[in-house]
Amino acid sequence: MLTRLRTSPIVLGALLSTRAVLAQPAEAPAPAEKPATPAQPPAAPAPEQKAEEPEGAQPAEEPPDAEAEPPAAPAEPPAAPEPAPVPTGPLFTDPGADAAAIESLRQQQRTPAAPEGGAAETDIYARDWWTYARPVVELHGYFRVRAELFHQFSLGRIDVPGAGPWARPPDDFYVDVTGTPRGPELCTPEEADTGSSDDPSNLVGCKNATQAGANMRLRLDPEIRISDNLRISAQVDLLDNVVLGSTPGGYANGPGGAGYSVIARDGTDAVAFFDQTMSPPRSGVNSLSDSVHVKRAWAEYATPIGELRFGRMPHHWGLGMLYNAGDGIDDDYQSTIDRLQFVTSIKPLDLYISAAWDFPSEGAVTFRDEHGQAYDTAQLDDVDQWVFSVARLQSPELTRLALSRGELVVNAGAQLTYRTQLLTSDFSGLCGDDDGRGAPALDCGPGDLGFTRRDATYWIPDIWVQVLYGGFRFELEAATVQGVLGNTGIALEERGPRFDISEWGFAAEVEQRLVEDRLRLGLDFGWASGDPDVDGLTPQPGPSFGQLGNNTIETFRFNPSYRLDLILYRNILERVQGTYYFRPNVAYDFMRESTGQRLGGSVAAIWSRASQFIQAPGHARDLGVELNAALYFQSSDGALNDAPERTGGFFAQLEYGVLFPMDGLGYPDGTAAEIRDTLGRANAADLSNAQILRLFLGAAF
Repeated sequence: MLTRLRTSPIVLGALLSTRAVLAQPAEAPAPAEKPATPAQPPAAPAPEQKAEEPEGAQPAEEPPDAEAEPPAAPAEPPAAPEPAPVPTGPLFTDPGADAAAIESLRQQQRTPAAPEGGAAETDIYARDWWTYARPVVELHGYFRVRAELFHQFSLGRIDVPGAGPWARPPDDFYVDVTGTPRGPELCTPEEADTGSSDDPSNLVGCKNATQAGANMRLRLDPEIRISDNLRISAQVDLLDNVVLGSTPGGYANGPGGAGYSVIARDGTDAVAFFDQTMSPPRSGVNSLSDSVHVKRAWAEYATPIGELRFGRMPHHWGLGMLYNAGDGIDDDYQSTIDRLQFVTSIKPLDLYISAAWDFPSEGAVTFRDEHGQAYDTAQLDDVDQWVFSVARLQSPELTRLALSRGELVVNAGAQLTYRTQLLTSDFSGLCGDDDGRGAPALDCGPGDLGFTRRDATYWIPDIWVQVLYGGFRFELEAATVQGVLGNTGIALEERGPRFDISEWGFAAEVEQRLVEDRLRLGLDFGWASGDPDVDGLTPQPGPSFGQLGNNTIETFRFNPSYRLDLILYRNILERVQGTYYFRPNVAYDFMRESTGQRLGGSVAAIWSRASQFIQAPGHARDLGVELNAALYFQSSDGALNDAPERTGGFFAQLEYGVLFPMDGLGYPDGTAAEIRDTLGRANAADLSNAQILRLFLGAAF
């Protein structure tokens, strides 16, 4: 593709003059006492204007007419003695040949004269810039290693394995609520801290209330910039949360019997004690997952009226209470959606409008070899979702400017999600499970599918508000889930009871920054509705979530990436669900540089209560009080340190937390008395404090 660039006569004259100078032999310069006369005089500024001639200068020639013949070449200079031959080859150049090549190129770029509005001799053609554009790859991400020590996360409870909020370590010997011994009896009294004898023949139950280990992840977020309007983004995790030491070289599985079995070790690594190296994780061989996880890939194309996004992409809204992208350096969970989305804006109002078509679940799909295309087997079992949002969001630059002027900044938005499903193939009896646990198998063919009518819909209105003034910030997100499960049957053609959905929740954050933003005082609080007809805060398997009463699902659940603490919500319950909390906190940067380097610490206290007391394990509202403390350091390395709130370069953090459980995490009164009677100990039903120690090492880029 060629674009015609119209050149003025002045520029043309300069080009011709340059051509003449380049064409002169290097061995015949003009005499020093007489200025060199250009082969082509400068042209006049414009055809209708005559340039002023300096005194003593020769009259300038008139510019050539577009239809006239090209001007004749200047007369040849007097013959000069023949110069010595110039060597040629890779190490030598021929100025005459170079000048001829340049002249040939210019002749190709110059168009011949054309009458009546056609291309003129002064028109020069150049290739369009985008024909030379090449994709540019920008790479970000992080690498992290986290070492964690959990102590008494079972809270001292003696539940049957799998029945309590947190299972005791399997190498801890105890007697459960039914009087059954659990755990190995392979320790000496000294090792079990029950005596001083280490006689191997006098073994007793092992005592261990601690679980410790470390894990790592390398995350790559490549972005391919094709042009200013088009880019492709992706997210790839390598060794995703792989536990250090979990894939030793001597351990592997292989086909055997009806499935996979452990391969016998050879003489080099006869037992785990002799393992010398690590093997890469391979799904089905030495791990449940592979070494590389491609989690996201999507494209964004900017049009004159908005931006089109398509692919598997992050889904984040507001504070991240319900939909959280989980892109933080210490995050584990994330909201990822297959989506077609269009976003437009009204810039004068800082208003953004978005509409999206999502693909949450397609049911059974066909699987072909690497040369074929898989496709959705059935249409009526699809889960369809549409998301509409509108938000007023001021840019960070304008926000900083407004705050520096002492102005109030208000950002807000509303999002509406609608989801529906008519039929379901979740529990296909011909090639899946019928007991409420499974789904169609990977090799389930179109003729093997079985369907049940689900007839489910729900609406999720979600509002978000942010108020900024000086160093003050107030942020709120509130949402509700309203809908219906028309049929909760799990077998083929089965009709189950109808369940309504009515869930409510909100999260709020209040923060005041002082001392040049070094000191941050905060109060976080939130609420997730509970369900008086469900026994337990964690969800139960099956479409009814363990509903026992009025057939209304009411337990609201936060996204697990909305983190508040280290023990109760992060690990034991895994998220805020059916509870409410208050979290006062304070953080201070002892050192804070403009380069991003900082050293600081933080403390927080979290008081948690059950929204419905009957849902708590102990049938009491108070769940516990947790205290957290952290000491952190961030270096100034890397390109992400332009924002102090963003983690960049080397980052290290040491954290400690302790949870003081209350009656809500214990046993109901009747059960506690029964445990004391069964085991014959007055303290058999007492709870223990849980503690955690975490060391985080990371590098963000």
